[in-house]
Amino acid sequence: MAIEVITFGCRLNTAESEVMRQKAVEAGLSEAVLVNTCAVTGEAVRQARQAIRRARRANPGARIVVTGCAAQTSPELFAGMEEVDLVVGNADKLTEAAYQSIPDFGVSAEEKTRVNDIMSVRETALHLVDGFEGRTRAFVQVQNGCDHRCTFCIIPFGRGNSRSVPMGDVVAQVRRLVENGYAEVVLTGVDLTSYGDDLPGRPRLGRLTRSILKEVPELSRLRISSIDSIEADPDLMKAIAEEERLMPHMHLSLQHGDDLILKRMKRRHLRADAVRFCDEARRLRPDMVFGADIIAGFPTETEAMFRNSLAIVDDCGLTHLHVFPYSPRPGTPAARMPQVERAQIKIRASRLREKGDVAFRAHLEAEAGRRHAVLVEKNGLGRTEQFTLTEIDRGAPGEIVPAVVTGRTERTLISKAA
Repeated sequence: MAIEVITFGCRLNTAESEVMRQKAVEAGLSEAVLVNTCAVTGEAVRQARQAIRRARRANPGARIVVTGCAAQTSPELFAGMEEVDLVVGNADKLTEAAYQSIPDFGVSAEEKTRVNDIMSVRETALHLVDGFEGRTRAFVQVQNGCDHRCTFCIIPFGRGNSRSVPMGDVVAQVRRLVENGYAEVVLTGVDLTSYGDDLPGRPRLGRLTRSILKEVPELSRLRISSIDSIEADPDLMKAIAEEERLMPHMHLSLQHGDDLILKRMKRRHLRADAVRFCDEARRLRPDMVFGADIIAGFPTETEAMFRNSLAIVDDCGLTHLHVFPYSPRPGTPAARMPQVERAQIKIRASRLREKGDVAFRAHLEAEAGRRHAVLVEKNGLGRTEQFTLTEIDRGAPGEIVPAVVTGRTERTLISKAA
């Protein structure tokens, strides 16, 4: 065994996990398991603790290092686990020093905790990586942290305030990855559409996107991960309309479909804003599809409010739904609001997922006979431009194959290389 990395949560964590692996190797660490946790829900924290216990049983002689958002916000929870050798904060997990001089077995929780004040971090440096183990697309972190304080969210306390990577550094990293054979790059961040607020001249995400596509013409596909649509800038909308290499799939941080709940969440958009954005983006790019995060059972949510979330799936034309049963995070304002019963939250989450399944099946059915460029991943599977998973009869991992959709299963398309 060398170094195993277990990753939970967002695409940003995926990008950072590869840097963690690289820094741990540079520090001379071996026989180790690095666990990069997520704090977005209580279930994510539970799964991380479960994975740590499994990792210890499978690797009794390995060092187990726990980091990520949950480790930053609740270091004592992990330091108190006898399976854990070291807890590292989000500010340090991307440094070589974090993986040096790991305490001996049997030390106290205080001695094995290295978690600093994340709010004191003011910059995000680019960490150059050559590739991502086992993946055919590459992830580039362009932004970290968040200046907003949604009432349900603990992530700013795990990531700190918003900070951006300079445009030139991002372009250089994308070029490096393309030279190493990656055909698709995904831009990641905690609050992507706040990109550039802290940089000289305040370049926006749209300008960054267009710069990458201009400066790295060899890049076949550029993808943007989750965005806050209310902050979409004019250059980003222009890129949606004009840049064919910008993939026609966007994941939206919607969270709810009812205006009063959105206000109680301290979101910056209303229902009409989300619908308007989707309509405009689809007008500019007719093949655009949308995913979205939606929370079921937020405090004070009534049945009528919940039905507005159900309805927004159709009103926005959502295809890929990520449903989160509301989970109170200690220290957040929403945790002190009147709570919806857990049983009701589960029922509503199930109803939302069913609604999402209906929308997704409709999307699959509408794809019959259409031509796509499929990025082959592995085992005869790939992704279309809209990020829809498809079975495909030909192509090596990392190759982009022209194909025609010939059918579907419950969860995938079936495509034949053209």
